[in-house]
Amino acid sequence: MEKESVAPQIELKEIVGQLKSLLVSHREMGLEPPFLSQAALDYLDSDPLPVDSLTGLREVLGDCKRCKLHLGRTNLVFGEGATKASLVFVGEGPGRDEDLQGRPFVGEAGGLLTKIIKAMGLTRESVYICNVVKCRPPHNRDPEPDEIAACIPFLERQIRLISPKVICTLGRVAAQGLLGQEFKITRQRGEWYSFKDIPLMPTYHPAYLLRNQAAKRDVWEDVKKIMQRLGLEVKNT
Repeated sequence: MEKESVAPQIELKEIVGQLKSLLVSHREMGLEPPFLSQAALDYLDSDPLPVDSLTGLREVLGDCKRCKLHLGRTNLVFGEGATKASLVFVGEGPGRDEDLQGRPFVGEAGGLLTKIIKAMGLTRESVYICNVVKCRPPHNRDPEPDEIAACIPFLERQIRLISPKVICTLGRVAAQGLLGQEFKITRQRGEWYSFKDIPLMPTYHPAYLLRNQAAKRDVWEDVKKIMQRLGLEVKNT
């Protein structure tokens, strides 16, 4: 009986996702759909699906086919870590290693992120790690607007369920996914922003650091600000 009562709401969530994707495509063309009232727009930002745990959200996501990224994936990469973590890291999307293993940040860039987390005095198990999109874009290209639009409601719900003290976005795509397309990572990283009333610190992606060693100092300065916000000991290194 419980599954039957939730099913119509899951279908409603699918429709809402499709409408949001339509809104994104229209606005990119400079159009504002006249058939949606302000009340309807407010409803699209509401939450018609009663999911109260990450496990429940993963069940709703299921064998997701809400965008074209599912066509080339091996595994959907939902995210992992503490369900009530104080710190959530948000990346761009799964790469090859992540797609094969079904886990976020397990490749070379993931190894560097793990070292950063350890340097903070934390562990991967004590934080939460996820991505803007949960399926690997072909050839590791940037996720496209319709793909982000299909996936972002699930990321927003993940963050709401975890209710962290701080969000750290890794790279341009992740920052733009939560802060808007106008965000410029090279000029605006390292400053505090807010997402759903949660402090957000944007910094460079670990993959960028592998190509640009000098940027590691910038990231560490950003990380120290996060540590201070979380009340962690900051060593002068």
